[in-house]
Amino acid sequence: MTELPPYWLRDNCPCAGCRDPRNGQKLFQVHDLPEDLAVAASTETDGHLEVLWSDGHRSRYPAQWLTAADEGDGRTEDGKRLWVAGDFARGIPEAQWEAYLTDPAERAAVLGAVRRSGFAVLRGVPAVERQVLRVAESFGYVRVTNYGELFDVRVEPDPNNLAFTSAEIAPHTDNPYRDPVPTLQLLHCLENSATGGDSGLVDGFRAAAALREESPADFATLTRTPVPFVFRDRRTELRADRPLIDVDPRGRIREVRFNNRSIGTLRGGVRGGADHPDGPEAFYAAYRRFAAITLRPELRLAFRLDRGDCLVLDNTRLLHARTAFAQDGRRHLQGCYADLDSLSSTLAVLHRRTAALDGIAGLFAGEGAGEYLGEEVTMAEHMLQAAAAAEAAGAPDHLVAAALLHDVGHFRGALPGTDLMRGQDNRHGAAGADWLGRWFGAEVTGPVRLHVAAKRYLCAVEPGYRGRLSAASEYTLTVQGGPMGEEEAAAFARLPGAADAVAVRRWDEQAKVPGAAVPGFEHYRPLLASLMV
Repeated sequence: MTELPPYWLRDNCPCAGCRDPRNGQKLFQVHDLPEDLAVAASTETDGHLEVLWSDGHRSRYPAQWLTAADEGDGRTEDGKRLWVAGDFARGIPEAQWEAYLTDPAERAAVLGAVRRSGFAVLRGVPAVERQVLRVAESFGYVRVTNYGELFDVRVEPDPNNLAFTSAEIAPHTDNPYRDPVPTLQLLHCLENSATGGDSGLVDGFRAAAALREESPADFATLTRTPVPFVFRDRRTELRADRPLIDVDPRGRIREVRFNNRSIGTLRGGVRGGADHPDGPEAFYAAYRRFAAITLRPELRLAFRLDRGDCLVLDNTRLLHARTAFAQDGRRHLQGCYADLDSLSSTLAVLHRRTAALDGIAGLFAGEGAGEYLGEEVTMAEHMLQAAAAAEAAGAPDHLVAAALLHDVGHFRGALPGTDLMRGQDNRHGAAGADWLGRWFGAEVTGPVRLHVAAKRYLCAVEPGYRGRLSAASEYTLTVQGGPMGEEEAAAFARLPGAADAVAVRRWDEQAKVPGAAVPGFEHYRPLLASLMV
């Protein structure tokens, strides 16, 4: 693998001296690297590439990382599921609000649908004013615009936008006159008793891809012609010059801006020229062809938003529409804008947490099935019994988690260590706390870090405690330093987390009963997920 470009390889060194281990940010500038940088030596062992550089620096790269494909940011057509209405014959992406709030897997499914398909509907969202803001805040931040932090979609006596009338609204994207455009839109139905007013969605990327396939020249025209999008009222004047179809440097569709109501006058290049090489005739021919594609019935997904439904849609991709409605009933939606980057961040963190929990579960099922320091239970049985004891005692969630995970430092699959039963202190409390610190806060990792010290403390201050230790625990006590002295015990007792560590220690000593019936790891998974940071 050393045929890889040296500056690329060195620039991506993952060591703590080159990158902040908390956030991955680089701690050096690219111009800090020597002009004659070269690989002095390299070795491929244990699934890693180890490199000694010509300036003496050492790097270690996981082989899996070196061969990973570049998935990009997921914003182009390559990261999407392009669709027509018939693809949702079995139902649209949706979830109940309560399940979305309480189940990380359900929330990931909803956010993933917005990323892949461009939309999802949450059912049963409380139909109260401003609740749409709570939905946006469940995955990100509200984008405040000239319409405020939220807006009401209902018939207004003096509307500054056709959306605030009962008229039919053709497929469009919102706010194309704003740069950057709000990348997400939310619409929460508070009431919909009027005749008509059904919602519609069109996959703008699918429509653009159809244009590219049917008329490549028109597609090219719409990707390179800057269009003036304009909005003005008594207090606002906005303009953004952007193409109807935006592509990335590789030619992949990345954004669609389509709003007939907001297109201003295309003045530049009326006779052609460098700014508008295709000229207005070519633009309008391409524009009309694209508009006709967006109106094809097979592309339009129609559905009705009822009271309590909240639609979340990708405003850089999906065109949304509405049929006209009669004023024989009330139709009231509240909307707000947010951004895809925060949704994508929340989704990535959910996936990261899921992967972490899968990894911990794998340790319980794998190494956890092995013997536990000479006791009559396996390591997994011991940790699960400790968690069950904490739960039975009514302990708060963070202590149940700490009891469950207190001996994770013994797992070699998680981190390197030594064999405690051979007389070498593996400092498994500190090692386990450091490893868990990637996902859990100090309320969980603190008792894990201190549970060995808590045993030494209890042996020093509580008469009879040492006599109740198992033979294996008595042996490890001597390896770990024996009972604390008077000053050390007093110092331990003053630590902010001492009481929690002592509680975990007591459950630790109880958790050695062969054949005890206790819940398995999956029982604690939602609890762990709720505590992850």
